[in-house]
Amino acid sequence: MDPFTVSTTIARPREEVFAYLADIANHAEFSDHYLTDWHLTREDSVGAGAGARFRVGAPLSRFSWADMTFSEVRPPYRIVERGRGGKFNRTRMLGTYTLSPGASGTTKVEYTFETEPALLSDRLMEGLGARSWTRRQAAKAMRRLRTILEDGRGRGKRATVAGR
Repeated sequence: MDPFTVSTTIARPREEVFAYLADIANHAEFSDHYLTDWHLTREDSVGAGAGARFRVGAPLSRFSWADMTFSEVRPPYRIVERGRGGKFNRTRMLGTYTLSPGASGTTKVEYTFETEPALLSDRLMEGLGARSWTRRQAAKAMRRLRTILEDGRGRGKRATVAGR
């Protein structure tokens, strides 16, 4: 899937937004409308190496489990997450959060996401609307992130270590 970018502006300082995003357990709160059944892959959910496994609620998806791990965490402006999903986890995923200061204490958050399907069959499945569906869901997640950080409402359930 070609990369796409969604963004939002949050009326909070960049350091506060970064601290929230640097904890992968918080990602379940704003993306649980399309990524469900979150489980952390280790006890420490903050910083490089923190990861989670979740189910993607995409239509026509037979192989819905995926995982993401923070591979790069550069305070206060960049978080890179790498993961895999799809059949036999053969589709690579890359997500990047870029935070830049805005006017009067606001923060612009840009999220870029792309996948690299391994086989032709995986590319065909993505070609059946997966890119536009994922983009819509990511845009909604950015709106929910803004609502959570600005208003303190709309929170979902935080992810926990599996079995807890």
